[in-house]
Amino acid sequence: MTGGTGFVGAHLVRALVARGDAVTCLVRSPAKAAALGWRDVRTVPGTMDDAAALRAGCAGADVIYHVAGAIAARDAADFMRVNRDATANLLEAAHVNPPRRFLYVSSQAAGGPNPRGQSIDEMRPPAPVTHYGRSKLAAEELVRAAPFPWTIVRPAVVYGEWDRELLKVFKLAATGIAPVFGDGRQELSIVYAGDLADAFVAAATAPAAANHVYYAAHPASITSGALVRAIGAALGKRVRLVPIPGVVARALLSIIGGLASVAGRTTVLSADKAAEFLAPAWTCRPGALQRDTGWRAKVELGDGLARCAAWYRERGWL
Repeated sequence: MTGGTGFVGAHLVRALVARGDAVTCLVRSPAKAAALGWRDVRTVPGTMDDAAALRAGCAGADVIYHVAGAIAARDAADFMRVNRDATANLLEAAHVNPPRRFLYVSSQAAGGPNPRGQSIDEMRPPAPVTHYGRSKLAAEELVRAAPFPWTIVRPAVVYGEWDRELLKVFKLAATGIAPVFGDGRQELSIVYAGDLADAFVAAATAPAAANHVYYAAHPASITSGALVRAIGAALGKRVRLVPIPGVVARALLSIIGGLASVAGRTTVLSADKAAEFLAPAWTCRPGALQRDTGWRAKVELGDGLARCAAWYRERGWL
């Protein structure tokens, strides 16, 4: 498994260990892995550019879960290097001892946004609108060409413990005032990270899921404004939304992205991401995944956000 020390990966490691699976994780930072308190998890120090480490990690693996990836990068080339080329490196290593299944964690961004009220499924041709989305789609194309069974899962918006991106919204909501891009009517599909981990396991082990692409989400959608208010409710706060018009949002994202670039840093708040933040909807249907694997999202939004709020507070993140 790659990406085990990240937000989504940490949930997947927990799910696999709970199943009694023997888990091997490629880790850039053994100290970070140790801080997660893993037990019975074999770690292989290395990066996605380290061919020897990748081969060592893949050796004897029944299933390879490729979770690692970048959601922020300096430019299009950097996204391709981290998301597409690193996937190519892992696939090459997997060729030595082909797995029974290669599970690639892609993104809803690879499929692209949709009109309001018109949720998409895997049958719609992908239409990514950002460098990130195009890099994830490029990696998907490499996986689909693999000579061994594969499955691709495109998660919707993911939330849960260990997440530092939605934590920013929690912190804003805690003040009672939170900005939203556009008018707050953007429609979103969402999924709790624990449910998503179960989806990965189901997709990687169900015979019917071999060589298919799936969306993973809770069947109920929500608007961006309603999501912020729900986060406020989980914190016991009533939140006042501050809409940021599209023109202003694009200017702010361009400035923030430009400053980050000058400082040699990466950020998800960039001019390129405006096409995602201001899209009318990011909603998808998980029906195919449910049909082929029997997986269902179990955690309702209110319960999941309450878990997050409690977890953030316990660790002093909030």
